[in-house]
Amino acid sequence: MVYGSCLCGRVKYQVTGDIRSASHCHCTMCQKQHGAACGSYANVDRAGFSYASGADAVAAYESSPGVTRGFCQICGSSLTWHSEKSPDCIAVSLGTLDAPYLGAVEDIFTETRVGWLPES
Repeated sequence: MVYGSCLCGRVKYQVTGDIRSASHCHCTMCQKQHGAACGSYANVDRAGFSYASGADAVAAYESSPGVTRGFCQICGSSLTWHSEKSPDCIAVSLGTLDAPYLGAVEDIFTETRVGWLPES
């Protein structure tokens, strides 16, 4: 079981099952949503994802056609990302996991990587 929560603690979620993969997305939309060099996400089975509390505080924003980003409307924490192209998957923000993620993380959309981020 994987647990996560937002900055203020109002929203808590849980995931049954394993993390499929994880990525640091360097696209400009993730940069803007996270206010950072990239958005870091873990992909999980949508059927195993649920809000344990605070679902009423989650707002959704369609950042591009078929792509929805979920966030806490109280503290602004970026929580989820999902695409209609992959309806069985939802991505949770790695920074909202309650226990550190220790698996591999792939860099994606590196063509828009910010110049001030050191190479890893």
